[in-house]
Amino acid sequence: MSAILDEPAVRRAVWPVSVEFYHELGRLGVLDRRVELLDGIIVTKMSKSPLHASVVRRLAKLIAATLGPGEELLREDPLTLETSEPEPDLAVVLGQESDFQTRHPSSAQLVVEVAVTSVEIDRRKAAIYGRAAVPEYWLVEPESRRITVFRNPTPLGYDSEQLLEAGDTLTSQVIPGLSFRVGDLLPG
Repeated sequence: MSAILDEPAVRRAVWPVSVEFYHELGRLGVLDRRVELLDGIIVTKMSKSPLHASVVRRLAKLIAATLGPGEELLREDPLTLETSEPEPDLAVVLGQESDFQTRHPSSAQLVVEVAVTSVEIDRRKAAIYGRAAVPEYWLVEPESRRITVFRNPTPLGYDSEQLLEAGDTLTSQVIPGLSFRVGDLLPG
């Protein structure tokens, strides 16, 4: 990537893209499929390592087993937010599959990002998910064997950030029955 973006004056001059314009670029076939919109900036998504894919599969099984009627587990599907359209690794949304045939969800109950090579970007997404009023966001770092749980969304991000390590238990406050020991999920 160009070092020009390291310059604050250049970053201030970058042309932000609206969600609507981003959708139009997609309809026109201009966008690469490996991008997402974050705070009005089109960002290339990182490729997924075997470790990343493995942890996402394990989490998907754990989460899916606890969901009730009216809750859908999405995997790498867009959330259309005010200035962003991230594609989180996992998201639990309220509704049914048929509710999302003509539009993407505009929020979620739980969002999970697994970060092997994208920790800084996924940490930055906490502000985006907080502004979208997502009640719970998990930043999973398998190589460090830890999960940061963000709760209490605000217009600026989250009021609560809790770091859980291998010996700790993560109990969701928004998905009843979803609880596991961090070390049992993450390879060690």
